[in-house]
Amino acid sequence: MKPWTKKELEAIKEAFLSRYDNAVTELDYRNAFELLIAVMLSAQCTDKRVNLITPALFEAFPTPEALANAPLAEVKHHIQSCSFFNNKATNLITMAQQLLIHHGGEVPLDESALVKLAGVGQKTAHVVLIEYTQANLMAVDTHVFRVSHRLGLSSALTPAKTEEDLVRLFKTNLHQLHQGMVLFGRYICKSKAPLCESECFMQPYCRTRESFKPR
Repeated sequence: MKPWTKKELEAIKEAFLSRYDNAVTELDYRNAFELLIAVMLSAQCTDKRVNLITPALFEAFPTPEALANAPLAEVKHHIQSCSFFNNKATNLITMAQQLLIHHGGEVPLDESALVKLAGVGQKTAHVVLIEYTQANLMAVDTHVFRVSHRLGLSSALTPAKTEEDLVRLFKTNLHQLHQGMVLFGRYICKSKAPLCESECFMQPYCRTRESFKPR
């Protein structure tokens, strides 16, 4: 596959930025603590499902103190419709305890500190920082991974390597690109039935439109 030129990459970048200039996460939250919980729950789970779960969860455990002292069974009950809810419930309680012990009950807005929390990997940390602080970071979820490969921006086999490719190619405005690529992949460049002919504004740059047959 022929690499994109610098001029072409700038055009791709501008197309995303102009279409999704004010894009934000679709997860519902009111503060950094709620955002962190929502992002943790969203792993292998849709934002729509998470938004159905979190209102009652946030009402029951509105603070790190409340969650840190929550009965595990009760947390599991609140999130049982979420994938991997057993592990996530344990991680949520441990994460809240760590916030109290190490961070005065506040969510640290620093990647090195975030990834030390239970259940928080690099992708989760990046998503929180992208959304809450507009940090110049990239996070690769299933949508960004799919879009990156269909546009020929990466041929890497893992999200981590795909992230490295995107950071190397674009360098700036990464938080906006992440948000835009997520929404583009979720609603237009969908997995099984992408809206190639009707809505796709990235057709001039698609490397797989001819080989992929929408259903």
